[in-house]
Amino acid sequence: MNVLKLKAVVSEAANPNDTAKKTETVDLGNGSDVVYIQRLIPSEQSWQWFHYLDNHIPWTRPTIRVFGKSFLQPRDTCYVASPGLTELTYSGYQPDAYSWDDYPLLKDILDAVLKALPGSSFNSLLLNRYKGGNDYVGWHADDEKLYGSTPEIASLSLGCERDFFLKKKPCKKSCDGSDEPARKRLKKSSHGDQHTFRLKHGSLLVMRGYTQRDWVHSVPKRAKADGTRINLTFRRVF
Repeated sequence: MNVLKLKAVVSEAANPNDTAKKTETVDLGNGSDVVYIQRLIPSEQSWQWFHYLDNHIPWTRPTIRVFGKSFLQPRDTCYVASPGLTELTYSGYQPDAYSWDDYPLLKDILDAVLKALPGSSFNSLLLNRYKGGNDYVGWHADDEKLYGSTPEIASLSLGCERDFFLKKKPCKKSCDGSDEPARKRLKKSSHGDQHTFRLKHGSLLVMRGYTQRDWVHSVPKRAKADGTRINLTFRRVF
């Protein structure tokens, strides 16, 4: 396990100017922003982590319930959390929480993320594995109460590159006074209310502030994405 420590991370980030060039911050307004670090983890290190997680994490593909219908979640998942936290439930599914001690490498990965985000604190981790272009996650916000009103969510990507879409939530009532349903208004959002990030191998995307209150995000299907992507999403449960 010690082979997978972060010496390569330290050497690549030794020049702060190099790191700055690879970091993009998007101000979403109203106290929300997104930070994207294109290459947080060097490629070789990222592949070591990828292969370990792909082969050793106890992946499951649960049945979830969305809009009153049950179906198989279109991606594999695993949940890790510190003891004593409020249990996570989403789309009618409550995953069993593994301990950080069950997979010590995850603590090393967490340390790498925290080095990039001074002052941040995370105590839970949701892993997702997209095994090809047909695996996806639809439009949603991580606005569960257990994360608080302004959650910081850090998402590390390993493996196949995928698109990440961010779209502003529509007004609860139509802003122009019409009776158009909110779901239809979401599809018609203006270009300025949408952002796309190409999540590269070893990259980190961080959503902060009121992003979960005011925006939704997705990783859509992609026919040309024939490889596997593993996503580690770090959050703090209160």
